[in-house]
Amino acid sequence: MPRTLIRKNPSNFKTLPLHVEAGPDGLTYQSIGRPLNFAQTLQRRKAIQLADSERFAVELANLGVSVRLTLHWQNRDYWVLVRQRRQDRGDVVLKLISGYVPAQELNLPLHTAVQEVAEECLLETPQGWLGGRFNDTWLPAPYADALHYREALPFVLTPHSGAARPVRCGNLQLIERPRAYVHLPTASLQLIYDLRLQVPREAKSLSLFHVDERLEGDQLVARLNRSRPDLYLMPLEEGQPRAELYTLKKDRLVPASTRGLYLAESFARQEGWLVRDERIRWKDWLRQQGLVAQKPESGLKRLTGKARELLQMALNK
Repeated sequence: MPRTLIRKNPSNFKTLPLHVEAGPDGLTYQSIGRPLNFAQTLQRRKAIQLADSERFAVELANLGVSVRLTLHWQNRDYWVLVRQRRQDRGDVVLKLISGYVPAQELNLPLHTAVQEVAEECLLETPQGWLGGRFNDTWLPAPYADALHYREALPFVLTPHSGAARPVRCGNLQLIERPRAYVHLPTASLQLIYDLRLQVPREAKSLSLFHVDERLEGDQLVARLNRSRPDLYLMPLEEGQPRAELYTLKKDRLVPASTRGLYLAESFARQEGWLVRDERIRWKDWLRQQGLVAQKPESGLKRLTGKARELLQMALNK
């Protein structure tokens, strides 16, 4: 049974439309007009067209932020993806942790990105849920009224410098260099930050869950559903993704099905500053990355080493 963690009034959220200018050497955005609530922002997220992918000036509906989160656990690295039913686009995708940037944080979107990690990526141990720090700053515990957080054993978020081309908010350059793209189907500017999450070694029997807010009537509701963790790990090998997906339950990686799977547009091909697609099929993304999907192992390969030895001895008699 899903557990309700928090309810919010969506009218309290305000953001601002943007004026964006892009060229081969960088992209600059600044707010324009009056603050918009959530419903007004969705109304402005209509498809647009731009002829030149490298040089343009355009008005956009909003600024969105995503986190390419690399989780370090038991000496391995994994990308973190979350499952989302996108009500405004009528589909279900795996995507990066992401959210809308509120008006007061347009010049500090990294703050929004860090908040989204705290809200969407939950780490549970038998002794309680892990709190977190961003460098030396404690992250909020957004569901403290409903969940018990272990503040004495925090995970640690650290930023990585990302894209080569600079992004500016007015005259202020975003020093972490997020990757930026204009998403044409939603007339939005999207920033992707590279962050790393270090799980403390003392955290045993770890499980991961995704919590996302959904608009239900006149409220934004966040629920925890233990039967559908909705948070997935993609293993990395020497920094490159492998064609595998898992959920994590009590320190056990559980293979996840990729049949009929779609990834969100941040995985689609980017041309200059533009992304034209709504989503991309998992199989197409693998092909685009030069990756090969793992085939199910045979029964013999799945046997433990000892059982395999015993079977081999019997066959040799």
